[in-house]
Amino acid sequence: MRKMLAAVFSGMVQKPALRGLLSSLKFSNDITCDIKKCDLYRLEEGPPTSTVLTRDEALKYYRTMQVIRRMELKADQMYKQKFIRGFCHLCDGQEACCVGLEAGINPTDHIITSYRAHGLCYTRGLSVKSILAELTGRKGGCAKGKGGSMHMYCKNFYGGNGIVGAQVPLGAGVAFACKYLKNGQICLALYGDGAANQGQVFETYNMSALWKLPCIFICENNRYAMGTATDRAAASTDYHKKGFVIPGLRVNGMDILSVREATKFAANHCRSGKGPILMELQTYRYHGHSMSDPGVSYRTREEVQSVRSKSDPIMLLRERMINNNLSNVDELKEIDADVKKEVEEAAQFAATDPEPALEEIADYLYHKNPPFEVRGAHKWLKYTSRS
Repeated sequence: MRKMLAAVFSGMVQKPALRGLLSSLKFSNDITCDIKKCDLYRLEEGPPTSTVLTRDEALKYYRTMQVIRRMELKADQMYKQKFIRGFCHLCDGQEACCVGLEAGINPTDHIITSYRAHGLCYTRGLSVKSILAELTGRKGGCAKGKGGSMHMYCKNFYGGNGIVGAQVPLGAGVAFACKYLKNGQICLALYGDGAANQGQVFETYNMSALWKLPCIFICENNRYAMGTATDRAAASTDYHKKGFVIPGLRVNGMDILSVREATKFAANHCRSGKGPILMELQTYRYHGHSMSDPGVSYRTREEVQSVRSKSDPIMLLRERMINNNLSNVDELKEIDADVKKEVEEAAQFAATDPEPALEEIADYLYHKNPPFEVRGAHKWLKYTSRS
């Protein structure tokens, strides 16, 4: 330490290096955080009630959640400007779910979800530019402008599915492939509290339990489904218990560390050959169900504001970082400014990138398939499909 200080005062250390040195002296490297105990079902032990959060992890989580929040707000704006058409379901308020889930699994694991998919697209590795361009139907979109808000894909991420609950049996199929190939991978199948009452979901529970599939069923309980409160739609709102013979966890979905630790626990359960497990993430969405829903006909503005002021996932992480000396206000403001710039540039690209040509309408129907002709709406219209 004396040698470093002497080097600083003698002018041997340059300004960038000096800032890095002072930063390392200024902030804590890691902290131990208490997290809320999960409610357990058919489990003797659950995830830990404390965990270590490093400074690097905290900064990464904070930036990722800010990107998702600002990206969703930009999507809201672009929809109202008519750059985005059709269905669009935003996940602002639920950032701790997607970021915490990704932090608890491996990049080689698999995820499938419902149409509220933008946040998971980003955590799975897609850029803001490719996501917003897909929303506006441009060639630079992650699905070449053909999927839109509800049907986005990337490596080990299978959408974005428009049919309520239909992604759950598909996720079990991916988990079956993981078990068949013996690759040690797992699948996360996400659905909402509305889809939790679908018959196909219960059929999937049964088959997954019989075959001990490495699948984590994740109910994102944001309390209102399409606009009906959970206690008016479900005879039992204990969604983590609805797998019957499948063990379950109820998790604080507004705390990224709670989600991360619960996901690690569930992933270890699946990888050890014990079969599926069910997680209920108690979360909240700030926007309505979709862009056609103002979100205040079945709940009050005061309720939404109360959640924002008391349980906002970004605010909770920010306070934890500042109060425990992992960062400070100035550093987080720099991150906010950088995120704003990234999203604005991506939005500009999404508004100006060309739309796919009509001749490309049949492209990418199949994977690794030789080109072949596809008939259009009329028998004399022919398109060539390329993989």
